[in-house]
Amino acid sequence: MSRELSPAELMQALRRLTPARIGLARAGASLGTDEVLRFALAHAQARDAVHTAFDPAPIAAALTALDLDVIEVQSAAASRDVYLRRPDLGRTLSGESRDLLSQAGATGPDLAFVVADGLSARAVHEHAVPFIQALLPLLARAGLRVGPAVLAREARVALGDEVGALLGARAVAVLIGERPGLSSPDSLGLYLTFAPRPGRHDAERNCISNIRTAGLAYAEAAHKAAWLISEALRRGLTGVDLKDESGPALTAQPAKERIGPA
Repeated sequence: MSRELSPAELMQALRRLTPARIGLARAGASLGTDEVLRFALAHAQARDAVHTAFDPAPIAAALTALDLDVIEVQSAAASRDVYLRRPDLGRTLSGESRDLLSQAGATGPDLAFVVADGLSARAVHEHAVPFIQALLPLLARAGLRVGPAVLAREARVALGDEVGALLGARAVAVLIGERPGLSSPDSLGLYLTFAPRPGRHDAERNCISNIRTAGLAYAEAAHKAAWLISEALRRGLTGVDLKDESGPALTAQPAKERIGPA
């Protein structure tokens, strides 16, 4: 015979469904020791994500295996310290990198990828390649020409505007490590911009956030991205005028955990 869950049991069941800090144990007027230690660990993981150095080599090798040309560039921020203190420098290419892309020539692809460390190199290390691997077949099915993948150090989202313009890309998709939260130090974001060029505003981009194994699954994120990219190219716009109407991906979804007794 079923019985009602106690408040403590219900909260324990809810906590199994989310990494959010709910139902925290208390000791008098303060948090319990375990909760304080877990918070300190999450804070340390977020700090580590921000300061972890970007290692493009394994990503370059994996993308080359997917038949993508790879170009490595650096923003105008010469170091991590400068990058964190001067966000503006992360939005433009260094002179050397600008020359490198200029020499590569404007190939005019439908889409160019920029894989950027952003504020969490960990997110890029763990999720950029499997997400691109899930997305490429959908782009091929739509008949889109994909240009080189540009791996960018010390980069902000707007760096993609300059990269896309130099490559002559119709659209650019920036995959970037998002600002770490206290439960998500590995969140990958995608920012899509049609007709990229320096001076584009954030309102002219579409964003897909929280791409990671504990967030938005690769297949679902790829489904949304493919729809947005195709519609952006068809309509000639991105941003606030392009709403995500992709609907759910037709993939098998895991059964949701049930709260309470059977």
